[in-house]
Amino acid sequence: MEKFRTVLDLHLKHHSALGYGLVSLLTAGGERIFSTAVFQCPCNAAWNLPYGLVFLLVPALALFLLGYVLNARTWRLLTGCCARPGCGGGLRTFVVCAQLSAAAAVAPLTWMAVALLGGTFYECAASGSAFQARRLCPGRDSRCEVQMPLVPCGQAQVPEVQELHKELKAQSQVLGWVLIAVVMIVLLLCTSVTRCLSPVSFLQLKFWKIYLEQEQQILKNQATEHAAELAKENIRCFFESSHPKECNTPSIKDWQQISSLYTYNPKEQYYSMLHKYVNRKEKNQSIRSSQGDAMVPIFGFVDSTGMNTTPSL
Repeated sequence: MEKFRTVLDLHLKHHSALGYGLVSLLTAGGERIFSTAVFQCPCNAAWNLPYGLVFLLVPALALFLLGYVLNARTWRLLTGCCARPGCGGGLRTFVVCAQLSAAAAVAPLTWMAVALLGGTFYECAASGSAFQARRLCPGRDSRCEVQMPLVPCGQAQVPEVQELHKELKAQSQVLGWVLIAVVMIVLLLCTSVTRCLSPVSFLQLKFWKIYLEQEQQILKNQATEHAAELAKENIRCFFESSHPKECNTPSIKDWQQISSLYTYNPKEQYYSMLHKYVNRKEKNQSIRSSQGDAMVPIFGFVDSTGMNTTPSL
């Protein structure tokens, strides 16, 4: 039991890092399956380049879009947006979209890095590139440009041309390591700058995340109980042909306010929009935006939670 509790605590503390790690692992595994079981380079001058690029870039694009779809914050931003005036613009929306894009880029960048390190897709695409032929063939056999598209299949009749297989794979692996290095440097810089500009301390940030986990869990439990009571009352009244008892349920406006994007105000220490809502001074006061509110990048995790459920379409 103690071991299970230790594993659970580890998951709660590092669920974000574990999630990104799992996504990266699954993406890398998927790329290996594609490159060995699905990918078959046509070894044709007309098709090598588009075929290789499609396998390198299209899955990356699909994973990028899937990252948006699976992010709860995407739907928090979009749900009801068209029905609210002035929803789609401004610095806040830009900051949120930038954070969503950064999170969604984990899987596609992993795909491209693993694919480039493997070299299969790049080798096929580069062997059909006229630019690569002009760069690599000077000083080699006169049939080099004609034979080069056959290199990925090992069918080049000129041994000197077939040796280009090693050079193309080396180019791919170098690009893969460069991509990994660039991503790590950018990630380190962005994380360092974001942490440096944080208006709260390290320990308060830890407390903030603990509060949000508890708030969402209790909200889910209370919502489940309230929904069950409301459903029971409505069903009872249906069968008994009676009028239901009054059941206090938050209005549409109330739900909209606690579902809006979080903004930080140094004068008011609220840990979520629900926390801000219950502490409003006037009952009809809007909490979406007030003087001094700002969208702080480090608080993006506040909007990533939503009753501990994965968004469904």
